[in-house]
Parts: sequence; C-alpha cells; structure tokens
Amino acid sequence: MTQTAQRITGLPGLISFWDFAEAPGSPRIARGRHAYALKEGQGPVGRSEGGIFGPHSAELKRGDYFVIPRAECPGLHLTGSLSLVAWIKRHRKPEVQCEAIAGCWNETRKQRQYALFLDLRIHHSGDNVSGHVSRTGGPTPGFPWCMDAAIGRSYVDYWSWHCVAMTYDGTLARVYLDGALDARPGFNPYAYPGPLHDGKAEGADFSVGTVHRGGEMGNWFVGCLGGLAVFDRALADDELAGMAALIPGGPRAPLTVPPQFL
Repeated sequence: MTQTAQRITGLPGLISFWDFAEAPGSPRIARGRHAYALKEGQGPVGRSEGGIFGPHSAELKRGDYFVIPRAECPGLHLTGSLSLVAWIKRHRKPEVQCEAIAGCWNETRKQRQYALFLDLRIHHSGDNVSGHVSRTGGPTPGFPWCMDAAIGRSYVDYWSWHCVAMTYDGTLARVYLDGALDARPGFNPYAYPGPLHDGKAEGADFSVGTVHRGGEMGNWFVGCLGGLAVFDRALADDELAGMAALIPGGPRAPLTVPPQFL
C-alpha cells in the first residue's frame, strides 16, 4: 500500500476503498473494514498509466462497469450518514447523458438509494457534480424520475484529474468538487431529511460507472477512475480538502458552469 493510500485507510468510518491497481480481468479488492470485490460487469476493464494511489487507474470505456451484487456488500446498504469520494478523469463520450460514478441506484426496479453522478441535467444543471438521494426508491412525486439531489455549480472539465464527492448526514446532502463545497443556492446543500430507502434483499446492487435504468445498464461514466472510497459518516470539509490534495500537482481551479446551465 502506498503512503498516499494510507491517507485514506487511516480515516475513521471507512467501509471500503479501491485504488484500481489490479490488472484487467481481475476483481478489484477493497481495503478498509470490508474487502469487497468489484467485479467487471461486461468483460475486462482496461488499465491506464498514471493514477492517484499508484502507477495505474482503471480506464472505463462506454459499456464498461464494475458491480457488487447486493447480497455480497451489506456494509454498503447505507440509509443514514455516508460519504462517497471518487478521483476521476473524464473522457468524452458520443452521447450527452448523465454519468454515474458509483452507488446503490437501480431506476428500473425503483430501488434508488444513493449515488454520485456527473452531468445530471435536472434543475438547469449540466457537467456538475451531483449526489442523488431517495427515501422511496421511486421517482419524485409528479415526475417520471428522481429529482432529489445535491447539485453543484462548477463545471467539471475533461482530461484533468478531479476529486468529486457526495456526503449525507441524515438531513442534508452535499457535493464537493476538488475538496470544496460547490455551493449552489437551494441545491447544495440540499435539504432531504432521511432515512434513505432500504430495499433490503431486493435493493440495488452497488455499481460503478453505470446504473440500471430503462431496463438496461446506462448512464455510462467514460474516463479514468483512480480511486473510490465509501464511508459510513459525512466527512468534514477539511477531510475532503485533504483528499483532493492527493491529486498530483493539486487539483485545477474550478471553472464556472457554462451559461446555458445557470
């Protein structure tokens, strides 16, 4: 384990942390309280040179994803306080569509719980960090889909490393970009008293790089994934700032969201 990785594994409340050092074709094994194995969902997921916690990162192309069946990851069935942190480098994909980073979120079976997204494109947003939460598992009343999410304001650009995160403390959902709360009035923080939906045995799997929606996998994240960590508490601002500082050379300064999304 690298000294950089030890900065994550030494934090209290860590459930699982993946550094994606393994070769394609191998399960990605977590460090932390639970050594859960992320399984490749549709063939080998590539490995890219250059990472956050070592010399490599996972490189997801359209259609690539990881998954842990629900029965194999009970520690990730979180309905109260949580944090989900990812170190990502976006690549372009053909379609303009929201990008699922990770979480327990199945729209097809109405088993939504929590998930970290980019480019959610609701509430006049786009290319921002978003943290979806659901109390019911189904769509928000009056809408065909879930509209409940903390949504940031800053533009997450392509081809650069970023640290993106969501936290939930049982009352407020928050999203962070590169270690700072990406505040947006009315949406970040987002008031959402819990608890979150618990599908129990029928709930969503933990998926990375995609979610199940419209009867199939979709909402692909395309790019590099250098690390992923899940905690059973809402991390503090200074802890998240420390995680962003692990990006070699430091994170880029945030960019203003394109005007069409204001």
